[in-house]
Amino acid sequence: MDYWFAEIITIGNEVLSGKTVNTNASHIGRRLTSLGFVVRRITVVMDEIDEIVSAFKEAIARKPKIIISSGGLGPTWDDKTAEGLAKALGVELELNKVAFEMVLEKYRKRNIPITEERKKMAYMPIGAIPVNNQQGIAPGIYIYYNNIDILATPGVPREMEDVLENFIKSGLIRNKPNVKYFEDYIYVENVMESALAPYVKDLVKKYDVYIKTHPKSYELSHPILEIQIALNEKEEDKAKVKIQNVKNELIDAIKKLNGIIRNSL
Repeated sequence: MDYWFAEIITIGNEVLSGKTVNTNASHIGRRLTSLGFVVRRITVVMDEIDEIVSAFKEAIARKPKIIISSGGLGPTWDDKTAEGLAKALGVELELNKVAFEMVLEKYRKRNIPITEERKKMAYMPIGAIPVNNQQGIAPGIYIYYNNIDILATPGVPREMEDVLENFIKSGLIRNKPNVKYFEDYIYVENVMESALAPYVKDLVKKYDVYIKTHPKSYELSHPILEIQIALNEKEEDKAKVKIQNVKNELIDAIKKLNGIIRNSL
């Protein structure tokens, strides 16, 4: 099966220092996965031009179908994502007229004057398309480059989520996966992860699915596992059959190991 690879870039010193938990990457990863993409890499870099340029260049060189970044689109001196993306693409920044109207309108409604710092949020790489941000000021930045969809979103979580959803619903995405994502779970008690591992390994090879055991307790004293079964498939019926076959064989293995199937954890 062809994989529709995706990459995520998080930009911000506060994430690297541990001050801020990288919930943006988790959200973007879940959303891309739900669309049928396979997230291959998450990169976190400082608010430094060279680091941002390098992150985008390296991601582009790996030729994923889509790259989504979060952070660095605000009005302050350390918001450098637009500039970094432009340099990575080898183009200049320009005052995007559509983006400027978006920014101007939001300040105009509140009778707040436009300063150079506020105007800064409308500068984008030449050829970019602004994506509406209904939860904040700075628009998202979308550009299609070398057959890759690239979207830069703000770092504030509610703004990132809003821009991401507006982007998904906008029809701008050119690289749309021809598969959908499916998953199911089994919850098991009294089976060690190490004991189930050989069965999981065989089933992954047999059915070409992703099976991940998530320990929820202690391996030796009271093992509890959440078992995730996931795959990308074009046809829902085919996916459901494959997942059920995997579940049946896993349940048989669990019974052999004297495990207890639970409805939930």
